[in-house]
Amino acid sequence: MVFKKSDKFSILLNNISNNLKESAVFFSEYKLKDISDLKIFSEKMKAYESKGDTYVHEVITALNDAFITPIEREDILQLAMSMDDILDGLEATSALFEMYSITQADDFMRQFVAAIENSVYEIEKAIGLMSNKKLPQIREHAIKIKDYESQCDNILRHSIKNLFTVEKDPIRIIQYKEIYENLENVADNCQTVANTLETIIMKNA
Repeated sequence: MVFKKSDKFSILLNNISNNLKESAVFFSEYKLKDISDLKIFSEKMKAYESKGDTYVHEVITALNDAFITPIEREDILQLAMSMDDILDGLEATSALFEMYSITQADDFMRQFVAAIENSVYEIEKAIGLMSNKKLPQIREHAIKIKDYESQCDNILRHSIKNLFTVEKDPIRIIQYKEIYENLENVADNCQTVANTLETIIMKNA
């Protein structure tokens, strides 16, 4: 058995992926100009994160109520939770920007965010394919997500090397390093989604 478009789990997972995409686009495109923008930025990301938590709760409730599920319960839950982890990570990063009063992202941060945003687009496409019972086609999107995560590994190495080379302020080093590592963790969460998708393909295709 696989998902149908009208299946409640298909709808719920699409809700999670759509909210995740909206949050990633907002995170990427929001223009920080001054300190006051940071509060707006972090509050909006918190709203996306809270909405995502609501969707995950709906998945858990639906799993508890369902006698039969289209794929294994733990795979549905893992997919929902791993997508939610991405959003949690983006929200946590926005909070760091506000906490440290950083209004200007550097090139490394922009590279991280671009890779994460691209990964989220691939996730949305994969969830859509699942709804249309096209499981084998999901694999190419999972591979692309893993490629983006690999890019983020390289970005992390270069960003930290550059940070210790050019930055003299030890406080700024601590702050930027934390943001870089946080963004790389978000990319790791994207890879977890890809791994879960591949597990679902293996079991159900």
